[in-house]
Amino acid sequence: MPGGDPGEACAVVMGELPDFPYLPELPDRGVGADMIGRTAALLVDLPVETTARGWKFAAHPGQDQGRAASFLGFDLDAMQEAADGYRGAFKISVCGPLTLAARIELSRSQNPALSDEGALADLTASLAEGVTAFARQVSERIPGATVVLQVDEPSLPLVLDGRIRTASGLNFVRALDQAVASDVLRRVLVTPGVYTVVHCCAAGLPFLFIRDTGARAISFDLELVGRADIDAVAEVAESGLGLLVGAVPTVTDGKARPRPPRDTAEAVVTLWRRMTLDPAKLAEQVVVTPACGLAGLSPGDARARLEQCREAARIVPEMIVEGAAE
Repeated sequence: MPGGDPGEACAVVMGELPDFPYLPELPDRGVGADMIGRTAALLVDLPVETTARGWKFAAHPGQDQGRAASFLGFDLDAMQEAADGYRGAFKISVCGPLTLAARIELSRSQNPALSDEGALADLTASLAEGVTAFARQVSERIPGATVVLQVDEPSLPLVLDGRIRTASGLNFVRALDQAVASDVLRRVLVTPGVYTVVHCCAAGLPFLFIRDTGARAISFDLELVGRADIDAVAEVAESGLGLLVGAVPTVTDGKARPRPPRDTAEAVVTLWRRMTLDPAKLAEQVVVTPACGLAGLSPGDARARLEQCREAARIVPEMIVEGAAE
């Protein structure tokens, strides 16, 4: 979400998405509030610090990681107040282990942790433990919440294709074996014992790979789903996984008007029809979401995108039933 006031952001989320709220991230606050720093605050016995390029492993805990932990604490306090008395699904997000390993540098070099088998294993274990504690803390703060854990993996296609650059920028880290990558991601997904979603708004999303990691749902940008992806998405849906369909664009030039909720709903229904799946299952398995993060929008535009998701979701069940009856 845009802005730097966690109280305001939490109030907007609870107001616009009363049936499926989430803990917002506010990267505009700076270092430590970014996706990597926020998740680094959860790491157990694995210190990190910032560099001119981003984040790296450190010998001792420092102020950078402490700042990130403070930001997260402020957010949790704000949400605990805003969600007082709430009962239902509540989503939290963390950066996934593969993207984290691609973005955090080794302490002894500037290469990403992804390039070192031991560092990747340590990072995975630390993150799994930290995320489990995070989910437990949210449950304690919001007793009526059923925690849904979203694991953000924007670099997943790059990791699997061997397109993560080394420190020099001249070479690439060797593609991670899919079996190894699957085990890494599965550990973080399974350990907390909650409903899990893998989110990636990049092109080339490996739907079947994610399905096999044990995720319960997949979140993706609908505009990036091409003809070649339809069979894979259908297979995922037939397996019973949820689909968080990013049907509301989050990139704007400031001139284009947001599409009407009915157009958003039609895009979701069209995807389902293209997969020739049971119309009755759509409302059970699909959540309408923004395509990606909202931090690049104005506060008003971000609120409007959430409202658009809610209104489109209300229309979708009626629209799919009408189409089935034709």
